[in-house]
Amino acid sequence: MPFTTVGKENSGNIDLYYEDHGSGGPVVLIHGYPLSGASWEKQVAALLAAGHRVITYDRRGFGQSSQPTTGYNYDTFAEDLHKLVTQLNLRDFALVGFSMGGGEVARYLGKYGSKGVSKAVIISGIPPFLLKTADNPEGVDGSVFEGIQKAVAADRYAFFADFFKNFYNTDLLLGKRVSDQAVQSSWNVAAGASAAASLACVPTWYEDFRKDLTRIDVPTLVIHGDADRILPIAASGLRTAKLIAGARLLVVKDGPHCIPWTHADEVNPELVKFLGKGIA
Repeated sequence: MPFTTVGKENSGNIDLYYEDHGSGGPVVLIHGYPLSGASWEKQVAALLAAGHRVITYDRRGFGQSSQPTTGYNYDTFAEDLHKLVTQLNLRDFALVGFSMGGGEVARYLGKYGSKGVSKAVIISGIPPFLLKTADNPEGVDGSVFEGIQKAVAADRYAFFADFFKNFYNTDLLLGKRVSDQAVQSSWNVAAGASAAASLACVPTWYEDFRKDLTRIDVPTLVIHGDADRILPIAASGLRTAKLIAGARLLVVKDGPHCIPWTHADEVNPELVKFLGKGIA
């Protein structure tokens, strides 16, 4: 099992678990909360078939990565990603982020620039800025995030059960586009995440990515479902596409938050077409 060391906490290393498959044009897939790199299984298969080298990794605190109690902020997440792509010596690679992973894409390009990055994709992403402020009236009231933090702290297992109902819009899509077992599997992965990370990530959801987005200068595709209950498209995807120069927007009709799973039949062809064939 490959790991890359990104830091230390007291006597222990902070290691990120990653998987690196295939050959051709590299694509780095960055997962959402509270899952792991394994949540990309439908995209990994499609990208490998298209001739890409595909790298997935588990964010600190999640999946098989270390579970430190520190570093849950987007500057550190972007630094972790930078250390991974540096260790793997990636050139001309694409960054694809889902949900929270969209924040890594934005902050990475905002902080490190686009050297070595060929393209960017943000799916159901958290940018540009979710918190309601004087200069961001479209945002969500801070009390909503405080309520989520209280729910996670009180009983994260119960919180995750409710969260995944809206993650997959199970009232409409269960038995059609997502199975009970797939939802249970997501809950199992979430339950295995660090308790500290599960709580500490909530305030990162209202990070301000507006400046990061304006610095993105590579071809960018924004994909978002118009029935997303976790990150409504009007507050996130539509605004993100406007802030990135020349970005292409794909709206998935009736798509919930987790369109990489429920609407893989629509997401994958667009992803492969945008990224191109991995091997000439």
